[in-house]
Amino acid sequence: MRFSYLVPAAAILAACGSIPSKLPQGARASLAIIETTDLHANVLSYDYYKLAPDASLGLERTATLIRQARKDFPDSLLLDNGDTIQGTALGDYQALVAPVGCGQPLAIYKAMNALGYDGGSVGNHDFNWGLEFLGQVTATSPQHCAGPAFPIVLANVVDAHSGKPLFAPYRIIDTHVTATGPDGKAVAATVKVGIIGFTTPAIMGWDKRWLEGRVRTEGWRETAQRYIPEMRAKGAEVIVAISHGGLDGAQYAPSMENGSWHLAQVPGIDALLLGHSHEVFPNAASKSAGFNLPDVDKARGTVHGVPTVMAGLWGKQIGVIQLALHHDGKRWVADSGAAQVETRSIQRADRSFVEPDPEIAALVKSEHEATIAYVKTPIGDTDFRMSAYFADVGDVSAIQVVNQAQAEYVRRYVQANLPQYAQLPVLSVSAPFKTGAAGVADYTDVAPGNMALNNAADLYLYPNDLHAVKVNGAILKAWLERAAGRFNTIDPARSEPQELVNTAFPGFNFDMLSDPDVRYQVDVTQAPGQRVKGLSWRGQPVRAEQEFIVATNNYRASGGGGFPGLDGSKTVFASPDNNRAVLIAYIKSVRHLNRAANGSAHSWRFARVRTKGPVIFHSAPGKLALAKDAGLAGISVVKDDDGSGKGYSLYAIDLNEASASPAGRE
Repeated sequence: MRFSYLVPAAAILAACGSIPSKLPQGARASLAIIETTDLHANVLSYDYYKLAPDASLGLERTATLIRQARKDFPDSLLLDNGDTIQGTALGDYQALVAPVGCGQPLAIYKAMNALGYDGGSVGNHDFNWGLEFLGQVTATSPQHCAGPAFPIVLANVVDAHSGKPLFAPYRIIDTHVTATGPDGKAVAATVKVGIIGFTTPAIMGWDKRWLEGRVRTEGWRETAQRYIPEMRAKGAEVIVAISHGGLDGAQYAPSMENGSWHLAQVPGIDALLLGHSHEVFPNAASKSAGFNLPDVDKARGTVHGVPTVMAGLWGKQIGVIQLALHHDGKRWVADSGAAQVETRSIQRADRSFVEPDPEIAALVKSEHEATIAYVKTPIGDTDFRMSAYFADVGDVSAIQVVNQAQAEYVRRYVQANLPQYAQLPVLSVSAPFKTGAAGVADYTDVAPGNMALNNAADLYLYPNDLHAVKVNGAILKAWLERAAGRFNTIDPARSEPQELVNTAFPGFNFDMLSDPDVRYQVDVTQAPGQRVKGLSWRGQPVRAEQEFIVATNNYRASGGGGFPGLDGSKTVFASPDNNRAVLIAYIKSVRHLNRAANGSAHSWRFARVRTKGPVIFHSAPGKLALAKDAGLAGISVVKDDDGSGKGYSLYAIDLNEASASPAGRE
C-alpha cells in the first residue's frame, strides 16, 4: 500500500498574520528561540517504572522555565525538536494498550498545546509505532485528527513513490515583535521566521518494518540546500533549523546518523536547534567529541558561527537562543555574532527543583491514572534485586533475565522454522539501558518481591523489536570489542585517580553476554579494539569462522551504535514481537526468578591488573551492598559525595581483585 500524509503546497507555504509595514533602515529587535527536545512523553515529573514521583524531569516543570523565559524574552518562539511521543509507560499506554482515538490528542500534545508551542519537528523515536499512528497523533493524516495545535515540519523524509515530503518541510511564521526604531522609539513589527525540520536518516534501519518501501530519507545538506533558498524567496527573514541529530565530524554522508555539524555549514541558517544526542549544548566543560570539533564553540554555543543549542532530554532543560536583529530597509537580518545562547535547568544550584505548573497535571490526570493502573499488572516475582548501579563493573542482575528471554525465544523459533541453523549456538546480548546518564535516579532498580509490567519496562526501556543475526566468531569478538569502548584506557603506572567509564560512550551500547557457556575478559589497559581476551564457548576458544545466532534488537541488528559487521545484512529473523513483550512472556512463564538461575551468569570479567593509583567510577550513593550481593569483588566507596553537585557517590574498583568475580572462577 502506498502511503502519503502530504500537506498541500499552499499550506506548506502559508504564513500566519499580516504583512509587516515597511520599517526604516536601522531598526532593531530581539527574538528568542526557546527549545525543548527529547521529551520522550515525560509529561509529568513521575517515574512509571518505579511508580514514584521524580522531580528531576517532566514537562510540567519545564513549563515553569518556559513561562519565566517568556517573561524575560517577551518576543519569542517556542519550538520542539522531536522524540516527543515515545519513552515512558504513558507513551506506551496511549500507543499500544489503549490507543488514542482520532478525536483525542496524546497527553504530551495536550500539555504542549496548553503551553502554546509555535512549532515542532519529528525525532527517530516518533516513528516507533508506525506511520499511521504518527500521522494520526500529529494531525497530519488525511482524517484530520486531534493533535498538536502548532505546525510540525520535517523536510528530509519523503514518500518513497512520489518523493513528496511526509510532513510540511518548512513553515514561515509571522512573529510579532516590539522593535526599536533609529530614533529610539518602540515600534510594532513583524518578523517572518522560517522553521525547517530534519531527522536522523538512521530511522530507515531502526524502524525498517514500518518504513521500508514506504518512505525514504534525503541527506541533511542536500535537503537544506534545496529548501533554504526557497524559504528566503518566499519571504523568510530568519531561518531556524530544527535538527534531530547531534554533531559528528566524520566525512559527510547523506545517511549519517548525526549530520548537524555539516548542516550548520549550509548558508542561510540563522539558528540551529539540536537533539537526539541527549546532551546539553553549550557546555564549556564538555568532553563530548562532537562538542570539541573544529568550528564548534562549546562555550558560546555556535557551530560554524551559527548560534546553536541542545536542551538535554526529558524536559530537564530548555534552550534559549536570543537573536539580535536589525532591519536593512528591506528585511530583518540576524546578527549571528551578537546572539546569546544558554540553557536553563529545572534543577537549581542548590539541587532543588523548580515547582511544576499545576495546569499540566490537571490536563492529563485521567491518562496518568490509567497508565499507573496498567503498569501495576502482575507478571511474576523475584527473590533478588535487579539493578544497574554496578552494571559497568560486571553486575548482570538487570541483564541476565533479558538475555535469557531473548535467547529462549530465538532458540525456539530457529528449531521450529530455521532448520538450517538448528545446530548453531544461540546467544543473546543486552545492555544496561539506564546507567545514570540522565541523573542519579536514572538506574534500573527492581526490588525483590512481586513484579509487574512497570518492572519489565524498567528492565527493557525501549520499544525495540527482537531480531536475530547470524555472525561468525570474528564478528562476535568485534561486537564485544565495540561494547568495550564503554571504558577509558587505564595506565597501570599512573598514581593519580583514573576514570574507568567513558561517559561519552552510552550505556545502551555496552552490550554484554551473560551466558554460562561463554567466557571472556576485558583488558582496559589496552587500546579500544584490542581489549577482549580469551573469548571461549564451552571451554574452547571461539574460532574466527565459528558461527552463532545472536539475539539482539532491531536497532543493533540494523547498524545502530556503529558495531562492526552489523548493518542489517546479518539478520535471519525479524520478530513481530518487541523485546519487552518477549521479556514479559518469559517472566510470566518462569513466574519465580532467583539469583542463582537468573542473575549470576557472569560471562565477562576485567583482566587482572595491578594499578599504582585508584581506578574510579560514579554511581548512586549507598549501594555498595548491591555490588557484594552480585558477587563483585574489589569495589569500595571513595566518597559518599563525588563533589559533582549531582548527588553521585565516588567508587573505586581494584582491577586485580575484580578478576575474582564469578566469571573468573571456572
